[in-house]
Amino acid sequence: MSDYDVSPRRHALVTGASSGIGAATVRHLTAAGWQVTGVARRADRLQALADETGCSVHVLDVTDAAAVAGFGEVLRASGADGGMPVDAVVLNAGLAIGVDPVAEASAADWARMFDVNVLGAQRVIRALLPLLRDAARARGGADIVAVTSTAGQRAYEGGAGYSASKAGLRIMMDALRLELAGEPVRVMQVAPGMVRTDEFTLNRYAGDAERTAALYDGVENPLTADDIARVIGDALALPAHINVDELTVRPLAQAAQHKLVRGPLSPR
Repeated sequence: MSDYDVSPRRHALVTGASSGIGAATVRHLTAAGWQVTGVARRADRLQALADETGCSVHVLDVTDAAAVAGFGEVLRASGADGGMPVDAVVLNAGLAIGVDPVAEASAADWARMFDVNVLGAQRVIRALLPLLRDAARARGGADIVAVTSTAGQRAYEGGAGYSASKAGLRIMMDALRLELAGEPVRVMQVAPGMVRTDEFTLNRYAGDAERTAALYDGVENPLTADDIARVIGDALALPAHINVDELTVRPLAQAAQHKLVRGPLSPR
């Protein structure tokens, strides 16, 4: 049985849906009865996800402003033909590149992170907010959920570029929350701490599997993509008058960005 009532059936769009938290969110929402559209760059991954879950998919690079705007037009046209409105957008597309200190970091890498993590989210909001407003008029509410990061709340050595981009996303969502005040459109943030996924850290470490494994070595139950997907689903399932402004989610072993326990957790 579904965790929550989605009758009449609602439609969620999830960016960065080809792997990790995005793919897990698509799986969770489709299992709960949502109609879901997953968007990402990798067509083969999206098709596999569609075959598995029955979701709709669309190949889209959030750094391509024209493509994102065009996608918004496609969705508006399909809505005019009787298609479902966009009731929720999950802004998950993002990446981290490198762990160099500020004085040695690549400006190009930082620009790439800002383009995806901040501007990509802004492009999607710009393109889809009219559709969310249509859904709010028709159904009484709509939702925007951004997957930020605890990295955007607290700096750490070697993470300045990624932290700055996620802090930028966080502040952008804070501003959007204020700008949409008075409308029945929730603006929510989920900020994960340590999450073990197949690709995110491996890509950050340029494919260094040994270094990636060492990050999680001895950590009891780091979060998974499914954990974050569940939190996103729970936030969307809350009554419409409850807005989760920002929810920080860490594994029990990670008390803070700088405080990570390796080894079994046990009472003292």
